[in-house]
Amino acid sequence: MVKRIKLRTLTIGGLFTLFFIVIIGRLFWYQVINQPFWMAEAKQSWAVKKEITPVRGTIYDKNGEVLAMDAPAYTVAVGPKIIQELRTSKKLVEKNIDVERLIVEKLSVILKKPENELYELVRKKKDKDEFYAQVEVRSEGWKVNDETAQKLRDFTEELKKTTELRDVGLYLLPEVKRFYAKESLASHVLGYTDKQGNPIGGIEKLYDEQLRGAAGMLQYEKDRMGNKLPKASEVYKPSKDGDNIYLTIDRNIQQYIQDAMREVYNKYSPHSMTVIAADPKTGDILGLANMPDFNPNTYWDAKDIAAFYNHAVQSRYEPGSTFKIVTLAAAVQEGIFDPNATFVSGRIYAGGRLIHDVNRDGWGRITYFEGLKRSSNVAFVKLGFEQLKEERLKAYIEKFGFGKPTGIELPGENNGLIRFEYPADVAAASYGHGKVQVTPIQQIMAVAAVANGGKLMKPHIVGKVHDPVTGEVTERKPEVVRQVIDPGVAKTVSEYLEQVVADQQIGTGKNAYIEGYRVAGKTGTALKVINGEYATTRAVVSFVGFAPVEDPRIALLVVVDDPQDYWEGGGFVAPLMFKKIVSQSLRYMGVPSSISGQEKDSEKKTGAPTTVKAPDIQGLKPYDAKQRLAEQGIVFETVGAGEKVKRQYPAPGEPLAIGQRIYLLTDEPEKLPLPNFKGKSLRDVMEITSMLGWEVRVDGEGYVTQQKETNENGARIVHIKLEPKHP
Repeated sequence: MVKRIKLRTLTIGGLFTLFFIVIIGRLFWYQVINQPFWMAEAKQSWAVKKEITPVRGTIYDKNGEVLAMDAPAYTVAVGPKIIQELRTSKKLVEKNIDVERLIVEKLSVILKKPENELYELVRKKKDKDEFYAQVEVRSEGWKVNDETAQKLRDFTEELKKTTELRDVGLYLLPEVKRFYAKESLASHVLGYTDKQGNPIGGIEKLYDEQLRGAAGMLQYEKDRMGNKLPKASEVYKPSKDGDNIYLTIDRNIQQYIQDAMREVYNKYSPHSMTVIAADPKTGDILGLANMPDFNPNTYWDAKDIAAFYNHAVQSRYEPGSTFKIVTLAAAVQEGIFDPNATFVSGRIYAGGRLIHDVNRDGWGRITYFEGLKRSSNVAFVKLGFEQLKEERLKAYIEKFGFGKPTGIELPGENNGLIRFEYPADVAAASYGHGKVQVTPIQQIMAVAAVANGGKLMKPHIVGKVHDPVTGEVTERKPEVVRQVIDPGVAKTVSEYLEQVVADQQIGTGKNAYIEGYRVAGKTGTALKVINGEYATTRAVVSFVGFAPVEDPRIALLVVVDDPQDYWEGGGFVAPLMFKKIVSQSLRYMGVPSSISGQEKDSEKKTGAPTTVKAPDIQGLKPYDAKQRLAEQGIVFETVGAGEKVKRQYPAPGEPLAIGQRIYLLTDEPEKLPLPNFKGKSLRDVMEITSMLGWEVRVDGEGYVTQQKETNENGARIVHIKLEPKHP
C-alpha cells in the first residue's frame, strides 16, 4: 500500500516537474530566444501610426480666382448590424416604424441608387451569423457634396427623434474632394481627379507631384483604452501641403470664349471646336477651350469619351488658308512678295496636279495683294512652290515651329506633321493642304510671332508656382524660341493681313472686322478627306488673327471641325466668333480703340479731340470698377493694391479724350511706391505723378525708357528719359 502511494507520488511529482520544465522552456523561447519577433508583434497592439494627409494645392487663374481646390465632402455609410437590430426591435415594431425601409427609400431618392442594391447593403453579413458594423454606399454615396450631406443630416435627425434613439445606422464620414469652382470652365486645361484621388489629364496630371505635396506621420504608444501613454515616445513628421499654381488663363476671357463656342456648337453641331487666345508678346495663353467639354465635378456624366480630348494640343489637321500667313511671311522676308505684281488667277498646274482657286474661273489677272485678300490658292502656289521652292519653304515652316511640340504645360502634345514626298506636297503646303498638318497650339504661336515683331515664343499656361509652406514663389518668364522674321517684315505682313479684314468688298476676313480697332487675320477652309477624297460640302473652318495691329494685345485662333449647314452659314462662324471674343476681350483689358479717320477729321474741324465724361467709379471694388469701365470701352490702369478705389483721375464728370486712360488709386498717395513707367507716354506719367504728388523732370521726347527717383528737401522727384518708340 505504502509502495503504491510512493509510486503515485513520484509519478505525479515527475509530471509536475516535466510540466514546469516545459513552461520554463517555452518562456525562455518566447522571452529570450524569440524576443525580437514577439516584441514587434506586441508593439503593434500598443503602437498607433497615423498618416497625416496634406492639402492638395489650389489652382488659380492669373488674377487669383480659384479654379480648383480641395473642399469638404462626405461618404455615406450604413450600419447593417444596428439597422437589423432595430428592424426586429419590439418597441419599433409596435410603433410600426421600419428603420430599414425608411433608410433605403430615402437614400434611393437622394443618391439615385436602386432600392434593391441598397437592401443588399443594409443586410450585408461578414459570415452566416454576423452583420457588418458599417458599409459604405458606393459609388453614389462616395464623396457627396455638402448640399446632399445636409439632406441626409436632416433625415437622420428626424429619424432619431421618431425612434428616440441616438444611433439609427446611417452615417456621414468626413472626406475631402476636389472642387472645380467654375464647373466646365477651362476643363481641358485643368483636367480632374477621380474619386480615388488619381489625377486625370491637364494641370492636375502634369503637376500632380507638386500639387499633391507630401504626407506626414504621427506615431505614439497607447494603453488598452486607446489613450496616449504620457511618457511614451512619439514620432511626428508634419505633412507638406501641395504647391499652389497660378495659370496664365484669364477667367473672364475664358468665359467669353466658352460662351461664344457653346452658342455655335448648339446651332451648327460640329464634330469638335477649339479656340485659343494668347498674349503675342509673352506667349501666355489667356484662354483655351474645346467642345465637346465636361464638368470636372461630375466627369462621369460626360456623354462621350470625346469630351475629354484636348484638341488644342492633341489633334492635328490641315490648316487650309490660315497657313498662307507662313508662306506670305517667308515671301516678304525673302523679298519675293511684290503686292503690285500680277498673275492670272483661277487655276495652275503645279507638282503634276491641277490646283484651283475657290472661284474656279478666277478673277482674271489680279495683283498679288488682291490675291491675298481673296485668298487665292494660285497666288500662294506661285509664291511658295515656284519662287520660294521646297527647301526655303520647308525651312520657314520649321522656323515657325511646325513639326515639333511647342512644350506647353499640357500632357499629350502632338508633334504635327510636315512631310514632303512629292512635288505636289510642296505645292499643296504653300496654301495649307496635303502633308502639312498642324496643331492649334502650333498655329496660334506662329501667328503670334508675326504679331509681336517676328519672335516665336514658347507658349505657357502656368504663370507661377507658390509654396504655401515657405512662401517661395517661382515665377515663369517669357521665353523666346527664335527670331523667325525681321521686325520690319513682321510689321509689313501685319499690315497686309489687316487689309484681309478691313477690305469690306473682297477681303475674306471681313466678317472679323471690329469697329474702332485695327484687326489683322486670315480665314481658313480645309475640305475634309472622306473615303480618300476631298469632300465638297464638309470642311474644317478656321480664323486666326490679332488686334490691335499697332500694339497687339491678343491673338486668337478659332477652329470649327465640320459644322452643319456649311454653305448656309457654318463657313462664316469662325470669323464671327473671332470678332465677338476679341471685341469683348479688348474692352475687358482696357485696350483703347484705334482713332478712325472720321475721328481725326472731327479733331481737325473742332480743334479738339472727341471727348466723353469720366464716369464715377470711386468707392467701388477694383474688380467692379474695371468691369464697368471695360463695358464702356474706357482704358484704365490701377495704382495700388487696396480693396476700394479711393481716387480717380480724371475726376468724375471731367472730359475724357478718346484713348485717354482713367487711373484708379486704391491706396493713399503717400503710401504708394512709384510705378514702373517704362514704355508709357509723357501724358501718362504726368497724370500718375500728379495724382501721387511726385514732381517730374523730363529729358527727351517720346516714351519712357529710364526712370530714377530722388528726394530733395522732402519733395519726391522722378527723373525720366524719353525716346521715340520707332526711331
